[in-house]
Amino acid sequence: MVEFDDGRLDDAEALEGADRLLRPLAEAGARLRREAAAAEPAIASLAGEERPRAVIAVGPEARLLRAVLEPVCPVPFVAWPSLGLPGWVGPLDLVVVLGGGPQALTCVHEALRRGSRVIVTAPEDSMLARQSESRATTLLPVSSGDPLPAAIVALAALHEMGLGAPISPPAVADALDVVAAESGHALDIASNPAKALAIELADSQPVIWGGSVLAARASRRIAEAVRTASGRVALAADAAELLPIIAGSRPRDPFADPFEASEEARPALVIVDDGYGDAENDEQRDALEENARVMDVRVCALAHTTGSTMERYATVLAKGLFAAAYLQIGLGREHRR
Repeated sequence: MVEFDDGRLDDAEALEGADRLLRPLAEAGARLRREAAAAEPAIASLAGEERPRAVIAVGPEARLLRAVLEPVCPVPFVAWPSLGLPGWVGPLDLVVVLGGGPQALTCVHEALRRGSRVIVTAPEDSMLARQSESRATTLLPVSSGDPLPAAIVALAALHEMGLGAPISPPAVADALDVVAAESGHALDIASNPAKALAIELADSQPVIWGGSVLAARASRRIAEAVRTASGRVALAADAAELLPIIAGSRPRDPFADPFEASEEARPALVIVDDGYGDAENDEQRDALEENARVMDVRVCALAHTTGSTMERYATVLAKGLFAAAYLQIGLGREHRR
């Protein structure tokens, strides 16, 4: 196991060398503002459109759109994971295509062939934008390649069509700016929650749980980032899947040498909390925390319980991504992709 050096988290040279990791996270708010401003005219043009029979979303954040819209959308909403489209899609339906790739091109061609209304998020000069051009298509121009701004722009467009709740991209951007300020590289470990969480995860096998639908989605994104950062196992799952891992963890040896590397990493429970959990989620959280207490498993929290749905989601996600970046720096893996 690669040794984690917490001194690197306050070392100016190491942090400068990790600029490619930290700068995109610090600029997330500004990136969202640019994307939202560029798409504003296209979004405004959607006002007053006839309500579709159903919405089918395709792309890397299709499930995020479904998680946000499914409780409030007045028509059926489908996040479609496969190549092509469902057989029932036709002229009465709206197809939302997020990002590029073979799946996006195939779905756009199929949607236009069937006469569907189409919304596409893509750079204006991309192949997807060119291939999707038609009277039935609205292009939301995004250029950064970041899937979160593209999803937020699409949510704003769907609200304009009367298919979802209001969303404020500037408010989400402000929330991302707050996380960037709190997690900035210039703040030392004692005052930087992202660096502190990286240290807590440094010698562990993180198991990450989010109670609400969006907190669970954020937990999966954070687990992906932690795996990339550390090259180790990090699992995001339901409480029923995490409880056996915690309950079966090896008891901590109070006489073990803290400076001697352990052969087996112990779990660390990360709770992602956006304040939208229900009574069942509260019971699951209590069970996880109680089992962690009994087995002497470390418990960490990533929480944000104020603001809109997307402000909460973006905040807990950004906090986790910053922690993963500092974990990668502490492990000396900042040049790995």
